Amino acid sequence: MILEIDGGYSGLRFSACHFIPRHEKCSRLHGHSYIIRLRLEGEIGEDGMVMDFVAMKRKLRELIEIFDHKTLLPSKSDTVGITITDGSVEAVSCGKRYVFPMEDVVLLDIPTTTAEEMSRLMVQQIAGSVEFPSNVRSVSVGLDEERGQTAWFTQEI
Repeated sequence: MILEIDGGYSGLRFSACHFIPRHEKCSRLHGHSYIIRLRLEGEIGEDGMVMDFVAMKRKLRELIEIFDHKTLLPSKSDTVGITITDGSVEAVSCGKRYVFPMEDVVLLDIPTTTAEEMSRLMVQQIAGSVEFPSNVRSVSVGLDEERGQTAWFTQEI
């Protein structure tokens, strides 16, 4: 059985900007209106559900709040140098230098801010903070950068 939450219909979306070093077009600072999707795979539990939709939507909203209207920077990158000083974040990559106010930045524990890496990070954060019932076998997050372009990552529970 699969339980799915489609953020496009559930209002689970956020806007953020990022850049992908060495990419022909995406190396420029740009933004997306991301949509988050979630799938749980498992059996129907004693309560008649795979898991409560309400609890999962609440967790997704908490996650989205972290990313919404922020600049996303990869803290594990070998091509993006990050320096934090006096309430500012400086990012240097491929000859470009950006300086942002700290409150406008989220440093992500990933090597690059692609949808693939971000969906993996989101699954890890969800799996590490949600107590799934024993009937749930896996959790997957899909992240749309735009409609028709979704990166999915799945983790067994």
